[in-house]
This record gives sequence, C-alpha cells and structure tokens, in this order.
Amino acid sequence: MKAIEKVAILGAGTMGAGIAAACANAGREVLLLDLTADAAAAARQKLTAGKRPVIADETALNRIRTGALDADLPRIANCDWICEAVVEDLSIKRDLFTEVEAARAENSIVSTNTSGIPLRDICRDMPPRLQQDIAVTHFFNPVHIMKLVELVPGAQTQPAVIQTLTEFLSDTLGKGVVHAKDTVNFIGNRIGCMWMLAGLHIAAHAMREDGLDVETVDALTAAPLGLPPTGLFGLLDLIGLDVMHNVGRNLARNLPPQDRGRAYVNFPEAVQKLHDRGQLGRKSGGGFYKLTRHADGGKTMEVFDILRDQWRPRRAVELPAAEQTLRGLFAAETANGRFVRELMGVTLSYAAELVPEISADIVNVDRAMRWGFNWKMGPFEMLDDLGAENLRARLQPAAGMLGVLHAEHAPTFYRHAGAEYLTAAGTYARV
Repeated sequence: MKAIEKVAILGAGTMGAGIAAACANAGREVLLLDLTADAAAAARQKLTAGKRPVIADETALNRIRTGALDADLPRIANCDWICEAVVEDLSIKRDLFTEVEAARAENSIVSTNTSGIPLRDICRDMPPRLQQDIAVTHFFNPVHIMKLVELVPGAQTQPAVIQTLTEFLSDTLGKGVVHAKDTVNFIGNRIGCMWMLAGLHIAAHAMREDGLDVETVDALTAAPLGLPPTGLFGLLDLIGLDVMHNVGRNLARNLPPQDRGRAYVNFPEAVQKLHDRGQLGRKSGGGFYKLTRHADGGKTMEVFDILRDQWRPRRAVELPAAEQTLRGLFAAETANGRFVRELMGVTLSYAAELVPEISADIVNVDRAMRWGFNWKMGPFEMLDDLGAENLRARLQPAAGMLGVLHAEHAPTFYRHAGAEYLTAAGTYARV
C-alpha cells in the first residue's frame, strides 16, 4: 500500500472532525466532507474554538479542505486513506461505500469508524477490491485526548492494509493501536458496556437489599478499582441513558445466543422509567445527578433516588480504609464488598471468556480498557493483582483464559514484571 499522505474523512460530526484534526496536526492534507459544504466548513471552524482548541496552529487548519459528499466525493481519488465517520446506520454506510468504491483510486485504503457494527455486515457482497482494502478504525471520543484506536480487519482484508494503518495510526498520529476481531462492539465497548449494564442491575439489587445508594456505588466504582472518578452513575450521566439504551438494543440483536452479557441488555425497571421520561443525564439537565446554579452564584448538586423516585441532596461518602483498594473490597464481608465482588467478578470472568473470541491475546484486551476507558489496570492485570487462581472457583464457569490458567497450572496471566503473557495455547509469549 502507498504511504498515507492525503486523507479523506467522510462525515464532519464530532468523530469525523476529530480524526480530521488529528491528521492535519500530524502534517497530512485532509479532505473533510459532510452532507453540505456549509456543514463541513462549520465543523472545520469549530476545531479552533474554545480555551483549548483541537487545532491551535493556523497552518494545520489550512491543511483541511471541505466540501459536500454528493458534489465532492470524486475528490477522494487523490487520497491514500478514506475514513468513513457518518451516522451509525448500516444502510447509510453501505450506500456510501458503494459510491466510495466507484470513486477511489487503486491501492487506496478504506476504513469505517463504526463503534459496533460488524465489518462483515458493512461490506457484505461488496466488490472484492473493497473487501481487500477495508478495515475498521474505531477511534474513541474525544479523538484528540483518547489514546485508543481499535483496528479490525475483515475476512478478506490484505495484511498490507493493516500494517500500513498500524504504522500510520501509531507512528504518525501517536495512537495506541489495539488489534481486535470482527465481533459485536469489538473489545473496549464489549467489555466496558457489559460492566456498565451489569453494574446497573447489580447496583439496583444492592440498593434494594443492602441499602447502597448512588453516591456509595460511585465511590466504590472509582478510585478503589482504579477507574475514572465519575464512578458508574456519573459515567452513565456523561454518556446518556439514550445512548446506553441503544447499546443494549444492539447487543440484544448481535450477541451470541449463549453470551452471558444477554442477562443485562435491558435496563432495570427503575432505570427504564428514567429513560422513558427523558431523564437521560447531563444532556437533559439531569439523570442520576442534577446540578442547579443559583442567582447568587452558588450551586447545589442533587442525587436521584431510583428506589423512591425522587431527588435529594447529594451526600459525601468516605469509604473505610480497608475498602479503598480492589483487594480490600474483594476481602470485605460487607455490603460494599459484596457489591464489588459481584460486579467485578462478572466483568473479569466475562473478559476471560472472550479470549480468543474477540482478541487473539490478553494484551490487546488490557490495552483496550486502559486506553479506551481509562482503567488503571486491564481485566487480566486486575485478575493477577487479586490472585486469579485463588479466585477461579468464585469466578466459575472458568471458561476461556481462566480455564487455560487452570489447565496449564500457570500462576499468573503475566510474568517477569509484565514482559510475558499467557497465550490461549497455554504458553507464555513476549509482550
């Protein structure tokens, strides 16, 4: 494949504009197309706005040219990489790729920025040339901050396409490339969304049975686990219940029949009520939390009690010293310990079951969760920290990599200070 010097981005929304900016900042010429030329031009201009603009250099901004998808698509013939970043709709993507295939040059690379639609569905029955030159390049949002890009080949994708994209994404754009397989939601969202959806169910049960509340759940699912400070409910407010509802619907349609994630694809009843009345999160003015600003300059934060269906003032939470680490919570015979053991037990064993289905190895899984969800440790690093073999009985069924760990009598998933990892074949390989 040719070196990537000129890039076309199809779709000037948040993701498309972010990818365009990354390429322009890296010295590449960019063609940014949207439904209208005005929409593409407006997206380009927004890249320089705000206190921390995505593009601060006028020279980089001038590398981005804009246009309309219908009138200017023939201009992609001059581009080495054409990245589609339009709405997550299979029929729209397929229609666009039919037009792209007719307009692009020989040996150009094509990719889709889909976050969960299988590549095999996007390029089914497409011309052989397209199927050989296409891949998934799933950037995480916001592009200029998040390190992760999941790179996924199709069944017929040439190795040279993956090699060229890997080198460009990592060496030129400075991204962390994770190699995933063409399965639903790939790696990061497959495990991360399972964690969030399962968390809703397990938290709702802990609220009913053990008296946990939103603030406690968020305190437990943040620093003690090495996860971002939002916690579970704060993260859901940031993402939006509408988005998570759509994620659940997509998983319900596409997860394998026996997948354990199917148990959590629907919201608990109390959370479904919030979604149905439009209480979605920050975008709607409040979800599980609501910030009210007062005329005198003060502000108050309220929390929604999903069991009583009402707002109340947020309270501060200070966890006991023994419950401020992952190990401590797994050992704690308390309501907090029970909640964390159930949530992380489900999540970690699920991740172990998915290798090698979603990834060839555990290293890509751990990197996906660190780089895409800002976890300090990936699932297999967490298992090593907890003592995977000691937990195996608790994390039954010991399928996937937990089964390999047991069958091969391997003590850890990583050894020699992380320099080697356990493979699905039961041997250790260099990271």
